[in-house]
Amino acid sequence: MTGPKPKPAGDAPHYLRIKEKIMGLIAEGKLKPGDRVFSESELVSSFGVSRMTANRALRELMFEGVLTRSAGLGTFVSSQRHDIDLLQIKNIAEEISSRGHRHTAKVLIADRIKADASVAQSLDLEPGIEVMHTLIVHLEDNQPIQVEERYVNPVVAPDYLTNDFNEITPNEYLTRVAPITEFEHFVEAMKPDAMVRKLLGMKPDQPCLRVFRRTWSGDAVVTCALLSYPGDKYRLEARSGKGRAKPLALLEGRQG
Repeated sequence: MTGPKPKPAGDAPHYLRIKEKIMGLIAEGKLKPGDRVFSESELVSSFGVSRMTANRALRELMFEGVLTRSAGLGTFVSSQRHDIDLLQIKNIAEEISSRGHRHTAKVLIADRIKADASVAQSLDLEPGIEVMHTLIVHLEDNQPIQVEERYVNPVVAPDYLTNDFNEITPNEYLTRVAPITEFEHFVEAMKPDAMVRKLLGMKPDQPCLRVFRRTWSGDAVVTCALLSYPGDKYRLEARSGKGRAKPLALLEGRQG
């Protein structure tokens, strides 16, 4: 690997110049997720700094989630991971937009079905009653990031299926017509079935995170949904109080 060419010293501390150089290479696409970055020795030689300074630059980038270290192999550019906040319900289109990216959706199923025992129990309805069912893939800059399978109580949201879910997400519509007063989340890491794996473009050995969500408006269950995410792109988040601005360095240092 050819070492980086240092910038003029200027007033910036040496460790910041190293960080800026690595961040610049990532922004330019010259370093991509999974690529090995410069070792401490390479940084010491190229920038004319101490090993302690080079180590600080790499440690701070790991703390910030930019890099990850694999024992015996080196330091690599992290895969971008997004947090699933279990204490809030967010509109996925707004989440993607907030990252400066474009949300699109593929609606695979939008129909009425007779609720089996598990769906009926989840919606607090009698088995056999007709409910609304959608299966949608959400994409971020044309990359699939979530498979959403949803069942909706027709008493609470009778016009659900009249929506164009390429223009409005189920979450946005349902929270508009039936404001959430209560919700629950259950999460499991699992091997996805063949359909979810194909829709998310996952490899056979990749795990996924699946979130079961149920929401109420007043006393009525509005909807229940199974939300599947690629396990290498998402992690769970739950903070009480103000929490921390960044994940713990220990967590970041053991990714990959």
